[in-house]
Amino acid sequence: MSSNQNIVGLVIAVGLCLAVGFISGRSVPGEWYQALAKPTWTPPGWIFGPVWTLLYISMGVAAWLIWRQAGFSAAALPLAVFLIQLLLNGLWSWFFFGMQNPGLAFVDIVALWIAILATVILFWMRQPTAGWLLLPYLAWVRFASALNFAIWRMNQC
Repeated sequence: MSSNQNIVGLVIAVGLCLAVGFISGRSVPGEWYQALAKPTWTPPGWIFGPVWTLLYISMGVAAWLIWRQAGFSAAALPLAVFLIQLLLNGLWSWFFFGMQNPGLAFVDIVALWIAILATVILFWMRQPTAGWLLLPYLAWVRFASALNFAIWRMNQC
């Protein structure tokens, strides 16, 4: 594989992840979110953009490492599971902010965490560095799951 193909592959993988973040980030917190009861350990709003940007970049690099090592056909399962978790990631913002449904968002984020864990394992088996790159994402989504659950419980009628 040429260095140009490697660079293009990296740009596509990272770009895809950032695009999901950009599209899902369009469901921004508004008055509805501001009015919700939230736990005291809710991070300030400004932290989410930088954290998610770094996570999306590391996700893209991890997927690129798997693709670069094996190609699409040889890495079909890990890359398919990666795309499933990426879809679940994008849906979460729509469920939580767009539909204003923290309960449905919680179901999604639990499925997302499981899909990320499966991706970590599948990536790790092929390329340990790719698995390592996803561990901060797994940890952040675990935290986000707890936050989502707390907000859902605190705001049930």
